[in-house]
Formats: sequence, C-alpha cells, structure tokens
Amino acid sequence: MKNSKYHYYNSLFKNQSLPLAYCDLDLLDKNIKDIANRTANAHKTIRIASKSVRSTSILKRILDSHSIYKGLMCFSGSEALFLSESGFDDLLLGYPIVNADEITKICEATKNAKTIVLMVDCIQHLEQINAIANAIGTIQAVCIDIDMSTSLPGLHFGVMRSPITSIQKAKKLVDAFEKFPNIKLSGVMGYEAQVAGLGENNPANGIKNYVIPFLKKYSNSDYTYRRREVIAYIKSKNITLDFVNAGGTGSIESSKKEDWVTEITVGSGFYSPALFDYYENFKHEPAVGFAVQIVRKPSHNIYTCLGGGYIASGSIGIDKQPKPYLPEGIKLSENEGTGEVQTPVEYNGKEQLSIGDTILFRHSKAGELCERFNQLQLVSAGKIVGSALTYRGEGKCFL
Repeated sequence: MKNSKYHYYNSLFKNQSLPLAYCDLDLLDKNIKDIANRTANAHKTIRIASKSVRSTSILKRILDSHSIYKGLMCFSGSEALFLSESGFDDLLLGYPIVNADEITKICEATKNAKTIVLMVDCIQHLEQINAIANAIGTIQAVCIDIDMSTSLPGLHFGVMRSPITSIQKAKKLVDAFEKFPNIKLSGVMGYEAQVAGLGENNPANGIKNYVIPFLKKYSNSDYTYRRREVIAYIKSKNITLDFVNAGGTGSIESSKKEDWVTEITVGSGFYSPALFDYYENFKHEPAVGFAVQIVRKPSHNIYTCLGGGYIASGSIGIDKQPKPYLPEGIKLSENEGTGEVQTPVEYNGKEQLSIGDTILFRHSKAGELCERFNQLQLVSAGKIVGSALTYRGEGKCFL
C-alpha cells in the first residue's frame, strides 16, 4: 500500500511535531478554481468568509488567485480591524457589533479611506453608529441583514439571525435611515443558512434528509421573493447600493440566479470540511485536516492516538466530531470518540500501522480548526513546502 493516499501524508507527517494541522495547496487551489467556475458567467463577485479560513496568508492566496474574488466578510469588529491593519480592504462585518470602542476605531478607519461596512438590523444599531460617526466626523457605511429563514406551521427552517423577517420590517428600517445623516445604507445581506449550510445526506439528520430537499426548494422561492421586493423598495427611494450579498458554499447555484444579487459569500468550500461531504449538487476536495500520532496499541486492531478532541460548534451531534479520514476504513471508538488527550481508533484495513504513524482526521467545520493550531503545514507535490500562520499563530483570538 506504499502508493496510497494515506502513505502520501503519513510519510510527510510522522516525523513532524504532532498533532499538526495541514493544508494541501494542490487541493486548495483546485477548490478555489472550482468555486470560481461554479459562479462563472453570473456577473457576480465572491466575497470570502474569513471565519472559514482564519489565516491571513491563505486569505491573500485566494484573493490573488482570480478577479472574481473581491472583499472579505469578517466575523467580529476586532478581526475586521486586524485585517484592515494587515493590509486588507473592502471588509464587511457579517454580524452586528455594539462594542463602542470597536465601532469608534472602525469609523476612524472609514475616515482614513478604509472600506469597512458595519452590519445592522435594528434602530438601536443605527442610533449607536450614527452617534459615533457624528462625533468622529465621518459617514459610516452600513449593511442591512435581512432574515432569510422560512417559517412554516410548527417549523422554523433556518437560523435565528436578523429580526428583519418580513418585507414590511425591512421597509421600516430602510425608512429610518432618513433620521441618521452620519450613516449610509451601502448594502443588503441575506444569508440563506438553511440552503447554504445544510447538506441533504448528513447521517446525523436521519429521516429528515428525505424532507430537506423539498424544504430547500420552498424556502428558496420564499426568500428570493422577499429579497427582490426589499431591493426594489430601496431603489424606489433613489438609494444606490454598493452591493447585495447572498449565499454560501452550498447555495451558489441558487444565489447566482437572482439578478439583483451582486456578490456571493463563500468560505467553507475552500477547505471543504467533513460537513460538506453531504451535499448532492457539488463536491470539493478535503484540502485541510489534522494528523495525530499513534502512541500505543491496546489490542490487535485498536490504535490510540495523542489528542484529537477538536469538536465543532453548533448543535450537539455525531456530525460535530472530527471525521476519521485516512487510512481508509479507520473508525472511532463508540465509547470514547475523539478525546482531549487520547483518541482510540479501530482499524482492520490493509495498511500496516505502527506506533509513531499518524491517523488523519478532517474537522467538521472549516476555520474552527485554526483555533487549535498556530500554523497550517503546507503540502504540495509530495513535500511540506512551508507553513501558514493561523490567527492563533499571530496571537489573535477574536471569539
């Protein structure tokens, strides 16, 4: 089995300091190209979700790869300021912030010709940002977050984000801008998480997998109509938007059909973590993972590794554990799962595993793995060609 995919990585990693996280640049570059191709001919750009990458050098690699990649969506005010200071521009906060110090620094950056757009979804947000921008003497760009979830009798299909759940609520917030001269309505965002972030074949969903495609189709029709009407209303008030943002890795195909959408946010698809194995309509390469080392063998087919318990956020379920990746056929112990200090795995395959060898895993979600490691070992053409610092490696912890 010396020519196996497992041997490829094991020969690179087994003599390194373990555990380690890695990024296969050949697979990453393929994902970058394939995501651009999925969006091609739609006259839209792609905004990169930084929380799904969490490495400045990888962010730069993606932005430099193709003209379709333009701008970043940030996940906190302090992260946006860090990225701005690191030379990035065209930054959109994906979530509202109310920390006065962060808003002040962002307004000061705006005054100094940086483009950082704040997210809002209520009057309180407008009042606070306008007051700070007025004190600084600038006009701060903001984006309205419209809720894209769909409510059905006895079922909320989507995530609990913005309170702007209807066209009328959106119109009311748009009208309120007339009272605040130091803020500018620059963009509209609507993240259809129930389409973009929900696979149709996730084993953790059980029988719900049969219903999800129908719910997605219904929800897509629902939120497409609402987004269209909100944008039409904004245009009727002679407001010129800089952008209309939609989507995620899992909803590129539906988001790009909306003529009024100008950009699509993509993040997880670049690394393609384990949760993204469960989509029907696309498949990207597992570009990022981590390696743990076999340190003992308690029985003939059980191998115990050091570390590995890098659990993903979200609702608790088996799909939030790291997914055993290589060698093929490796399985977790049902009793222990992935552990803080040790992770036992069961293997009955053809590879000859020994103490000192590695077991490879893929994290359930994308950028969260970078919170566990200071760097990603960069692999290309059978070699470790360098490393990329993560946010953690740069001494940053934003959330």
